[in-house]
Amino acid sequence: MCFTVNVNLIREELENRYGATLIDPDNYRPSYYYHAFALPTMPVICSGDTSGIRLLKWGLIPSSTPNSEQANIIRYKTFNARAESLGKKPSFSSAFPSKRCIIPVKGFFEWQHVGKDKIPWYIYNAENEIISLAGIYDDWVENTTGEVFSTFSIITTEANEMMAVIHNSGKRMPAILDKSAEVRWKDLSVSRTDALNLLTPCPSEFLHAHTISQLINSRAADLNTPDVIKPYNYQAENLLF
Repeated sequence: MCFTVNVNLIREELENRYGATLIDPDNYRPSYYYHAFALPTMPVICSGDTSGIRLLKWGLIPSSTPNSEQANIIRYKTFNARAESLGKKPSFSSAFPSKRCIIPVKGFFEWQHVGKDKIPWYIYNAENEIISLAGIYDDWVENTTGEVFSTFSIITTEANEMMAVIHNSGKRMPAILDKSAEVRWKDLSVSRTDALNLLTPCPSEFLHAHTISQLINSRAADLNTPDVIKPYNYQAENLLF
């Protein structure tokens, strides 16, 4: 699973990293903490036009969704798309061939089960660079108002060795693309088979991770703060480090 991410990235960082222009920058809000269930709006580079960075909402609504009632149901079930069933599951199979995207993040969060406790971790690039998550997107038109909803889903794959220890309940992780894979993922001339082969676990050494405090679990606190990713040590056995 990947439901919680850090997108504390300013416009210039995004534009310089991807060689693209942020569309509608006035509506972009960088944040240390985005949770999928809040349906946040996040920057996304779409295969249809890689010269622009669009703002899309997390929670894919397939273009074939018949009405608003169904849209509001399905979007809470499509925060993640499993790489193994990407070309088969109806919610994702129509978008996968032609609507691939990259979701830039600074890092992401996961919880480790240690006895009866759930220990939060922050995971980020070993060189402190932007991480490119593989995703798919779609544009859905509300049938009564004509309003267009542009949404995305983050693709997950099996965990690498490090993430299997951290996310020890599900052993999953987001599909992370290196710079070479980014180009191929956005290239719609790349076959489905070759595109799927890009969605493998990244090497453990590509990432660093540390435990963080229980602040991230507070519903009352403002989590858009650097304190949410600050290292915190737990007195517990069986942690990664």
